Amino acid sequence: MTLATGVGSHPGEDQAAYDEALRVVLGELGERGEGSGLPYLPEVPGRGATASMTGRALAVVDGLDADLQPAGWRLTGSSGAPGMDHRRARSLLGQDLDALEEQAQGYRGPFKVQLAGPWTLAATVERPRGDRILADHGARRELAQALAEGVRAHVADLRRRLPEVERLVVQVDEPVLPAVLSGAVPTASGFHRHRSVDRPEVSQALEWVLAAVAESGAEPWVHGCAAGTPWALVRGAGAVGLSVDLGTVDAADHDALAEALEAGDAVALGVLPGAGSAVTPAGPVAERVLRWLEMLGLDPGTAPGLVVAPACGFAGVTPAFARDALLALRGAAERLRV
Repeated sequence: MTLATGVGSHPGEDQAAYDEALRVVLGELGERGEGSGLPYLPEVPGRGATASMTGRALAVVDGLDADLQPAGWRLTGSSGAPGMDHRRARSLLGQDLDALEEQAQGYRGPFKVQLAGPWTLAATVERPRGDRILADHGARRELAQALAEGVRAHVADLRRRLPEVERLVVQVDEPVLPAVLSGAVPTASGFHRHRSVDRPEVSQALEWVLAAVAESGAEPWVHGCAAGTPWALVRGAGAVGLSVDLGTVDAADHDALAEALEAGDAVALGVLPGAGSAVTPAGPVAERVLRWLEMLGLDPGTAPGLVVAPACGFAGVTPAFARDALLALRGAAERLRV
């Protein structure tokens, strides 16, 4: 049963842009999706740092406070007194969820939300004394556990707001994961690189967050748009959904994705370019998916977890492009279900 979805981000710079993105997502993938859509909570990072992927995740983190510095987000400790920007991030998320609750009343289909993962946060947020959390083993552990606890409360809040949704997906975004594993994340000075993190530690932090999602009754997915994302490790950490840009995968990735589909897990295949002068029509999008499945020896009928998606988010495109892209993806999903 092929579905269509988006990565998460949408264009715009104000609350009106968010409200419109939410209407489009719910309309094209929900109300008019006729069972072929997986609508999601849109992100509009153009509204500022409090609406960015990092700000959104810090709004969920439990027990740690943060503030904004010229270099970006920085943890300030666990005083229970978050800074003004941290309070704004939490307020904005609550405001966005209020709008979702209002617009999605009575919605019964599947629904997805997105959240930056522990390693992307560790590579983008600073410690209280400076430099990235990635530089400190203890801080990395504390952040991952705080994110896991926050996820539990976040899912419970979503369940309260969307009581009729039976299938809830939490997509953990880890675009920086390959750089963390390869030691390619720059230090604050930019002159050096942080040491690579061992795979067992990477897996454990993911396990804490993905287990929190699963134990809360939602499906844990992981999204990675960078080449070198270790999909086998991600599945081993507990992900039952993999969201990938097809243009970045290699031979080993194909095997991991095929194994996931054969096991009944979800694979959100990024097959529609997320930018350009025109949106690729539904027909060519569906053909690209069929060619990929044929290469693996599969077909849509034997891959119930197949999802079609854009290769990346829509933050850098026009609202019209984002809407037309969702229409094309929905059309491709309908073709693949025939």
